[in-house]
Amino acid sequence: MSSSTSAPPRRSPADKHDARRNQLAESALKTLGEVGYARTSLREVAQNSEFSHGVVHYYFHDKLELILYSVRYYKAQCVTRYDGVVADSTSTEGLLDAFAAKLAETIREEAPMHRLWYDLRTQAMFEEPLREAVAVIDKTLEDMIWRVVSRYAELAGRAPVMASGPAYAVLDGLFQQSLLAHLSGSATALEELSVQVHALMPLLLTRD
Repeated sequence: MSSSTSAPPRRSPADKHDARRNQLAESALKTLGEVGYARTSLREVAQNSEFSHGVVHYYFHDKLELILYSVRYYKAQCVTRYDGVVADSTSTEGLLDAFAAKLAETIREEAPMHRLWYDLRTQAMFEEPLREAVAVIDKTLEDMIWRVVSRYAELAGRAPVMASGPAYAVLDGLFQQSLLAHLSGSATALEELSVQVHALMPLLLTRD
């Protein structure tokens, strides 16, 4: 009796196209994180990848399309990074410890990507084509942080004193400040971030 093994399913042209765009997005993110938005070009991305400038241009019409695709690609992977904190925490102190640790971890391991995001958000004030995409991404990040705040409020048995937008702005400002200190060489920036998170989060809720 003979046996046969089925061949792996072939990827469709659309799947191959998306896979190649994702590869290019990863190369673009590396370049963008190193040199910033203003100094990145399709040719610069090609030089930091295994693909030629012609191939990059085939998949992306211009720099703006590549950058928007790349940032969406990255943010789609990171917007659930705190969901484990929300799901696993059973006490307010445990949530604060886990949240602060995750914030510090992402600064330590992904600082260039966060620097790129703040760069793009600033550029959107000057370049209208960036604004819609930046606003959409910003809203997904706001929702991500609001899930943490909501779970913290639930565990504390108290209510948030502000809506999701202001709460996100406060915590994002703290995160950006810590990122800048870390990039500037501060040896205590991440420890200070943890202290500040523990001090700030209770202020987002009503008093006992």
